Amino acid sequence: MKRLPPWAKKPLGPASSLHEMKSILRKRNLHTVCESARCPNIGECFTKPTATFMILGDVCTRKCGFCSIDKGRAPLSVDPHEPSNIALTAKELALKHVVITSVTRDDLPRGGAGQFALTIKAIKDNIFGILVEVLTPDFEGDGEALKVVLDARPDIFNHNLETVPSLYSQVRPQADYRRSLQVLKDAKASGVMTKSGIMVGLGETKDEVKEVLRDLFASGCDAVTIGQYLRPTRQNLEVKEYVDPTVFKEYEDYGKAIGLKHVYSGPFVRSSYNAEKLING
Repeated sequence: MKRLPPWAKKPLGPASSLHEMKSILRKRNLHTVCESARCPNIGECFTKPTATFMILGDVCTRKCGFCSIDKGRAPLSVDPHEPSNIALTAKELALKHVVITSVTRDDLPRGGAGQFALTIKAIKDNIFGILVEVLTPDFEGDGEALKVVLDARPDIFNHNLETVPSLYSQVRPQADYRRSLQVLKDAKASGVMTKSGIMVGLGETKDEVKEVLRDLFASGCDAVTIGQYLRPTRQNLEVKEYVDPTVFKEYEDYGKAIGLKHVYSGPFVRSSYNAEKLING
């Protein structure tokens, strides 16, 4: 097992802030990807406070090698109160930018796209001027599902490629690289700001990362996030490399040089970390 370098360690943050945010979430039976995916930025984000709300339950129908979200129980039914509860919570926290993601629910009609649309609408109907970002699964390439989400008019549409094509069989065995690129292309065609992200340290080469950046530029993607993969549990894929911060800078410079508008690259960068900066600069 590779030793964690000093620059890849991050303090958890004040326990009181974590407890307060978790209490607010639990009273409305809400989930966050911050908790379910064991994100290293949870202390910082919950202190702000910001959170990435995770809809459609906390059990995923896919078995991605990098992810610690529960896959061991039968998927849950969809909570009809979830959209309004998220809107109420976002209002209580005085959020100006909210991110909505989900587990993948291949068992649901249109992959649960309707719940995304209802949540976007509930937030925008209840909070004037708020910006809503969605981070969606691929909906198995269902164009109608994607249209349901886009018709609800999110301000930013995010779909992560997660890794380079050669590692998909290990990292995203039920996904397809070209299908995910097509999701981003189709979303961009609607006029929305688009975003994607990848992890490094899983065994990819520099040339492969740069090829992904070129593919994202060709798809019309506006923003890309690149972060270090950190193994959440022993059941997940091992870290092959702790990528040096200078390499993250190299990726950022390369992405901007080929024309990508926004590239955020660093060990602790995650797809929804400091998401508000994309719009607010």
